[in-house]
Amino acid sequence: MKLFLVPTPVGNLEDITFRAVRTLKQVSLILCEDTRTSLPLLNHYDIHTPLQSHHLFNEHETLNAVINRLKSGEDIALITDAGTPGISDPGFLLVRECIKENIDVECLPGATAFVPALIDSGFACEKFCFEGFLPHKKGRQSRLQELKDEKRTVIFYESPFRVGKLLTELLDTFGEERKVCICREISKKFEQHIRGNLKDIAAEYKDKEFKGEIVVILSATEKEEKTPNLSKNKYKKN
Repeated sequence: MKLFLVPTPVGNLEDITFRAVRTLKQVSLILCEDTRTSLPLLNHYDIHTPLQSHHLFNEHETLNAVINRLKSGEDIALITDAGTPGISDPGFLLVRECIKENIDVECLPGATAFVPALIDSGFACEKFCFEGFLPHKKGRQSRLQELKDEKRTVIFYESPFRVGKLLTELLDTFGEERKVCICREISKKFEQHIRGNLKDIAAEYKDKEFKGEIVVILSATEKEEKTPNLSKNKYKKN
């Protein structure tokens, strides 16, 4: 019995590992956020494993049944609509319960949106802070104020309908000259990276409606924005 956390493509259907495809074919059940979203991927790779809905709104209700199936000896995979389960998506609750019940958990390496967005931003990535989605209302402003003194590159996920609001909030919190990069539709045909300082980007895009998945990268403070030290003394050969 084992729970497999299987990353799925964030855009291009080819961004999945051979191991992930094999695992999804071999398990007895695949838990997914939305069967309608997952079916095209499974059909593309000729995967016929049964699907069951498991998302943020029903995971508490489905948890015990999934645990019981695992205890009975089944192998089950968890996927999300895109990316790695548990990263701003369902996964944590089920993993925690499996660990409590001494059920093996294995997370496969694979796609996640923030890594290519961070690299493509051109900002310092030796140290970074992954913030994910900010609270929609309660606690949003207080969380931004807590991040005001953060010296590392900061990564946000945001709905395409709230990007303008986030840019205005970042401008008010971090100042005009702080650099930002908006990453849209990662690995898809219309992938786009919008770079500039907060003053210019917030002014240009505050009323724009975006489409697709959005990652917003906020640069580190100027003091921390530097090239990593990759000297020979740091990495010695044996």
